[in-house]
Amino acid sequence: MNRFKNLVLTLTSGVLFGLGWPPNGIPFVLFIAFIPLFVVEETIAKDIQGAKVWRVFLYAYLAFIVWHAISVWWIWNASDFGALMAIALNAFLMASVFGLYSWTKNIFDKKNPMYFILIVYWIAFEYFHFDWQLSFPWLNLGNAFAKYPSLIQWYEYTGILGGSLWILLINIGFFKLIPLFALRKNKQLLLLSAVIGTLIIAPLLFSYLRYISYSEKNNPVSIVVVQPNMDPYSEQYDAPPQEVLNRIIRLSKPLIDANTDFLIAPESAIQEHLQEPDFNFSASLESNGVSIPILKDYLANYPNLNLIIGASTYKFLKEPTNTARTTKSGLIYDEYNTALLLNRLDIREHYHKSKFVPGAEMMPFQKLLAPLQEIAFDLGGTVGSLGYDTERKVFHSADKKFVVGPMVCYESVYGEFVSGFVQNGAEILFIITNDGWWGNTSGYKQHLMFASLRAIETRRSIARSANTGISCFVNQRGDLIEKTDYWKQDARKAIINANNTITFYVRYGDYLGRISSFVAVLFLLISLSMQGRRIGKSINNHHL
Repeated sequence: MNRFKNLVLTLTSGVLFGLGWPPNGIPFVLFIAFIPLFVVEETIAKDIQGAKVWRVFLYAYLAFIVWHAISVWWIWNASDFGALMAIALNAFLMASVFGLYSWTKNIFDKKNPMYFILIVYWIAFEYFHFDWQLSFPWLNLGNAFAKYPSLIQWYEYTGILGGSLWILLINIGFFKLIPLFALRKNKQLLLLSAVIGTLIIAPLLFSYLRYISYSEKNNPVSIVVVQPNMDPYSEQYDAPPQEVLNRIIRLSKPLIDANTDFLIAPESAIQEHLQEPDFNFSASLESNGVSIPILKDYLANYPNLNLIIGASTYKFLKEPTNTARTTKSGLIYDEYNTALLLNRLDIREHYHKSKFVPGAEMMPFQKLLAPLQEIAFDLGGTVGSLGYDTERKVFHSADKKFVVGPMVCYESVYGEFVSGFVQNGAEILFIITNDGWWGNTSGYKQHLMFASLRAIETRRSIARSANTGISCFVNQRGDLIEKTDYWKQDARKAIINANNTITFYVRYGDYLGRISSFVAVLFLLISLSMQGRRIGKSINNHHL
């Protein structure tokens, strides 16, 4: 009977997580999503049978598999193997965290479990998940409110980890209400209900007041974003390189005037494999490329216009890097996913994408898996690791009036990473992306909504150019404005404000993650020590 009950509760938890996730979910559902798993964990903890942690892990794994299947199934449109890895591995990691929490709390105190252990373990996990070679923070809990920026203005102080903390605290509070309600302990019930109510209402009230009172400083920047809508599975990479550029010019030209400061074109719009540092030679054409001359001719007509566009580039190296490749003639080079700035003055600033999609742009644990990479190259594949920049480079407009931070695609999912552009002087943020890989699914919508989180955390206006959509602008409150339709050729123009104010989050980053990591390691070490003592006593008693 317990197995069936636990199974039903586990599936319920997974469905609740899925129902709370954007773009169509109701994020407040996440306030109770952990509760069925808590019930399962407590039921198993009271069981006299062994292998308790493994049973907790397996039930949690099933719940998180269901959540992932509901929320990120769309990865299958791009890669079957990628979807399997993202869902199975990410759910495995989350279940491991929940299992570790169960093990630790039962070592410390089985009668009065310390639920805050889950908080520090979970937030430490989310923080760790930002910066390792299988990073996939897409389902970090705080992302759930991305569709509703008016509810989370306080992210400028905490980042999304503050949202994760919020969700965990309220889940624990509601769970502790259940026995009080069953035992009719009315005074304690009322007190805890008041605490939970305050935990829910206070951040929402603060956020609403901050939202309606926030006023942007008047520092206007005129920007055009273009959406060429080239099918990434065929047209974008099969068409002549000048075709996508001509489309960008045709779509943007009616909106460009002498006062336009920036034109933003999407990731990988230049597909010639241009050679750095001057970007003139094209490996694809084995001659001087056509892209730069076409764009220079266009920019010559607009003295103040700065073009930021995505390009595939490469550079020959004197010394090998950990991402280097070798030509048949023995030359060493790196390939890059590049954001390139061009203007009439022939200034060519560039930034290499640094946060990669594991597998698609980066071979995880490269030293260990290097033989597989070489096999992939030999078979004509593109599996491997791209080169990257170690700092968040910013671009400067031709008139030196504005400093901007260019994010390339997946990078916009990382809050503290993006704050690095602001720390380096960025007054506006740009996102160039493709987003056509997943088709008309929740994937591109979720990615779009995450831009609101970055705007709130940094209080920077954002211009977003997506090859297939959605392209738009995001104000400093996180509102999406001037949105295009998906899978449609389009261009939009807006005036947004630059800002040089540094938020608390930009200054201190994911401090909640660092604190939680320290406390989590401390609890883990103490738990191991306590467990070791118990095993030692058990062995001594057995010998006696």
